[in-house]
Amino acid sequence: MAPSFHQTANTVCVMDASTQLGFTLVEQLLQRGYIVHASVQQHGEEQFNALSADSNRLKIFPSDPFDYHSIIDALKDCSGLFYTFEPPRDQPNYDEYMADVEVRAAHNVLEACAQTETIDKVVFSSSATAVIWREDRRSLELDLDERHWSDVNFCRKFKLWHGMSKTLAEKTAWALAMDRGVNMVSINAGLLMTRDLSITHPHLRGAAEMYEDGVFVTVDLDFLVDAHIGVYEDISSYGRYLCFNRTINTHDDAVKLARKLTPSAPSLPQSYDQGKNFIQQRISNKKLNKLMVHFTK
Repeated sequence: MAPSFHQTANTVCVMDASTQLGFTLVEQLLQRGYIVHASVQQHGEEQFNALSADSNRLKIFPSDPFDYHSIIDALKDCSGLFYTFEPPRDQPNYDEYMADVEVRAAHNVLEACAQTETIDKVVFSSSATAVIWREDRRSLELDLDERHWSDVNFCRKFKLWHGMSKTLAEKTAWALAMDRGVNMVSINAGLLMTRDLSITHPHLRGAAEMYEDGVFVTVDLDFLVDAHIGVYEDISSYGRYLCFNRTINTHDDAVKLARKLTPSAPSLPQSYDQGKNFIQQRISNKKLNKLMVHFTK
């Protein structure tokens, strides 16, 4: 769908632009005629040297989600924000304390958006792990979708720290957005299939259970970027959007993914194959697919 504004006059911020998702968003937004404020953590500016863009349309802002004033600086004159979180470099692993870190960052960013009069819309990157982890997930009559939330206590009980962090951070963002009148949509993405994806990725904790329940979903980088831009440009977008373009629900799918994650592993654990060639998908992204029908690159 064509945006409801003149792209060349529109300025947006991407935070953190030094992530693979953030950097690719910057590339695509520049190609669509946006002016982009690329907000990066320390030591992330170098990768933007390769972008052949008018310096007047790409501005780099060293910022920190825990430094409120640096967020305000990056948001100045912007009408939109694309926000994604990755752990600070000195805290690279998700653990039981990461939720506090991610919640604090989300709070700071949404508060800064509320204080920036030019901000019209926020696209908040979350995860499918903020949807799927529930005690009743196997007994639900309807497929899981963006109306469902992961149970924080369930996540804590089984040490699903990624799901717990994403759930608490997204709920914090939604609470603040509603309280401050910030127009926000969220993208709840499946496992992002990047070149450097490894078995240590925190999203993969509980992978066998996700597979057996028919809710193990992945997303390609280009599709995820298009979804972010699509929900931003569509004036009718609202709420949460589950985003994935593949479901791991056959034994062959699981084997291929396991080989990608652990090339040296001889075979999958038996739990990955319960004698079924196909596991019924129990998760739906119809809401996003309906919106993306009208999206044009």
